[in-house]
Amino acid sequence: MLQTNLKHLISATEHAELISENENVMICCGRMGPMCIPVYAAMTELQHEYNNIVFADMEFDIPEASVIRNTPECSGFMGLPFTVYYKKGQLVHATSSIQSKDQIVEILDQKLS
Repeated sequence: MLQTNLKHLISATEHAELISENENVMICCGRMGPMCIPVYAAMTELQHEYNNIVFADMEFDIPEASVIRNTPECSGFMGLPFTVYYKKGQLVHATSSIQSKDQIVEILDQKLS
């Protein structure tokens, strides 16, 4: 399990429930590596600023993470983490590799406002 202060998803069922039960969701699918940790840190800070968005993580290497890894939006990604944004149950944006807090804020404001 990832060592973050975010909601942890460990199954495809939990993933499906989270995006169906919440209008706005950001999920970071990664490892505890140097490209992922800054994204988790930014998400941890932002979850207190964006009460209308649910922030969660999912461990990249578990089989259940295929619900993120195998999406068409993530098919060409090479670097971790894979970060996906859902609005009303639909995947509306995806990024890979490190993202700064400012970059994440820009996506949240454009895609999940």
